[in-house]
Amino acid sequence: MTEEKTTRELVYETNRDVKWICRALRQMERCDEDFETRIRALEGWRAEKAGEERRVSTISAGAGGVVGGVVAVLVKVLGGG
Repeated sequence: MTEEKTTRELVYETNRDVKWICRALRQMERCDEDFETRIRALEGWRAEKAGEERRVSTISAGAGGVVGGVVAVLVKVLGGG
């Protein structure tokens, strides 16, 4: 036969479990905050990169004709895009 737990033991066990769950939730929240920070940084970087691409595109279009095509190729080769 199994021994029945007393109310005191059940309360102690429940309290321990609740503390463990709270610690795990705090850790998950910290991980979520870290993840959100990293996502925001990537989104900012991507927006910056998109702005650079638009700037390069505008410069290339303004150069016109063959010269514009050459400028676009040079910009890409030199690492602008």
